[in-house]
Amino acid sequence: MPEKRKFRIPFLLIFILFFIAIQFLFKPPGREVDLTYDQFKDSLRTDKIKSVIIGQNELTGYLKNPTDSLNKAKTDTIKHKKPGFILPWKTAKNLPEKFQVVRLDDKELLDELEKHHVEYEGKIQSNWFMNLLGWVAPILLLFVIWGFFFRRMSSNITGGGGGAQNIFNVGRSKAKLFVVDEKNKITFDDVAGVDEAKEELSELIEFLKTPGKFTRLGAKLPRGVLLVGPPGTGKTLLARAVAGEAQVPFFSLTGSDFVEMFVGVGAARVRDLFKEAKTKSPCIIFIDEIDAIGKSRGALQINSNDERENTLNQLLSEMDGFAPGDAIILIGSTNRPEVLDRALLRPGRFDRQVLVDRPDLRGRQDILKVHTRNLKLHKDTDLRTVASQTPGFSGADLANICNEAALLASRKGKHSIEPEDFQEAIERVIAGLERKNRLINEKERKIVAYHESGHAIVGYFTPGADPVQKVSIVPRGIGALGYTIQSPLEDRFLMSKSELLGKIKGMLGGRAAEEIVFGDISTGASNDLERVTQIAYDMITIYGMSDKLKNLSLKKRFQNQLLGNDMMTERRSEKMEQIIDDEVLSIIDNCYTDAKNLLNEKRDGLNKMAELLLKQEVLNAEDVRNILGDK
Repeated sequence: MPEKRKFRIPFLLIFILFFIAIQFLFKPPGREVDLTYDQFKDSLRTDKIKSVIIGQNELTGYLKNPTDSLNKAKTDTIKHKKPGFILPWKTAKNLPEKFQVVRLDDKELLDELEKHHVEYEGKIQSNWFMNLLGWVAPILLLFVIWGFFFRRMSSNITGGGGGAQNIFNVGRSKAKLFVVDEKNKITFDDVAGVDEAKEELSELIEFLKTPGKFTRLGAKLPRGVLLVGPPGTGKTLLARAVAGEAQVPFFSLTGSDFVEMFVGVGAARVRDLFKEAKTKSPCIIFIDEIDAIGKSRGALQINSNDERENTLNQLLSEMDGFAPGDAIILIGSTNRPEVLDRALLRPGRFDRQVLVDRPDLRGRQDILKVHTRNLKLHKDTDLRTVASQTPGFSGADLANICNEAALLASRKGKHSIEPEDFQEAIERVIAGLERKNRLINEKERKIVAYHESGHAIVGYFTPGADPVQKVSIVPRGIGALGYTIQSPLEDRFLMSKSELLGKIKGMLGGRAAEEIVFGDISTGASNDLERVTQIAYDMITIYGMSDKLKNLSLKKRFQNQLLGNDMMTERRSEKMEQIIDDEVLSIIDNCYTDAKNLLNEKRDGLNKMAELLLKQEVLNAEDVRNILGDK
């Protein structure tokens, strides 16, 4: 496509100079002299003036005879101007002699002109070039200012680099088109830990490759697939892998790309997106964070947004407008499926919802294998051990751990990544960056040592609590002065009441140890108390684990009479709220008492562990076992 020529300021300057040259080159020919008013009056009285043109500020005209006939003394003061542009067919002898004089307020001038029979006429002086410039200059200035601000505005709207003309393309789709080739091809081999999701999406790949296989029996092709899952689980990567396996064009954009300050832009971009997709069929359209435009349109919503709703309506219309032969798959992803509009989720639009959840132990091991393919691992590095130490981690978290371990090993000058590098990387992700240069006085170090020892001992001896892996009093992150790592030996999807109580006891063990040893408590248990309170409330209001409120789910939730999702909430009576508070207090008080009783029984182990922590700062699982013995 040929490059468009841009209007530039140098062209404007050349244009102006051209007009100036025309004005000076084609001015009337002849020699022009400047006279004083006295000289003009003398020439008039001696009949040397042929004609006069009376202007607003000056008098111009032609002389009858050459200036040599004027008074010799006065002629010496006359300043001759250079002649203008002389046409080739004109000669110097034939040129008239023109004079110019500044006009004064002379009331007798007209009478004298008539007396000496001088031709005269009045003329309103007008400089056509200056008049033209007076009109053109403001317009050009406005165009320059207009172009400057529109370039800035178009740069903000389109992401820069588009020029002023991009303001008129604001309704164009912002989707990025990825054409699959061998260099940027992503396949299912690059995605791990989501085997069920890959199996569900494999049918889409077959449909994109051979749509006739399904349509020959009268089956309708799927319209859209919604990927649902927590952040970092690989929804975007999975969508790109589908395009790579099917080897079709891939349009990628986010829900916020449809939102703009101008009314109607979102709907226009939706139309343009589907229009372009139909020209690339078969293809895949991937809209990340689709909840940005797909939120529920509640009849009772207070903070409504007509522009967002118009965009959603256009998206619904385009999904219904697929022709039977259009091989276009719309893939959306969100981690908030509960806020999506019901019309978007009905059959015929997003026909399928695929869960992309956090990986299990085997899935985490497979993900680690993918992210360590290009890393140099030590022969003693066991990825299964690393996977067992990261329960609940997403794929993005595991990728971050692999990268952190590689950076740590490089910083230490190692030739390969060792198991302790992965261990340190996990601790950095969980607890934050180690801060050895933070100075803590001895009294606070002792409080932190007994606090963490209390966590470890209660967690070690309480049934249902997770095994203790590491205890440290090295500050990490923003506010952590110490930490105790407890991780399960296997993935858990259900938890019993005794296990939840064991977690509460373990988290209260730190404060209980402070009260036993020092007879006082500190602010170090603030995060523990937040987690304890949340677990206790969930036990009463969600799981029905209460003696007084058995088998009741009392969680407040949003409810809409029309669409099932709005601002109305389920009400609870004051008596019910009081019972919930009493039950939560009862659970926490009983667990705190049990933790104190256990620490009093294991007082020797508490002192020994705290002293060793003050000396070594870090204890691993084997050190804890040697101090406390068997359970």
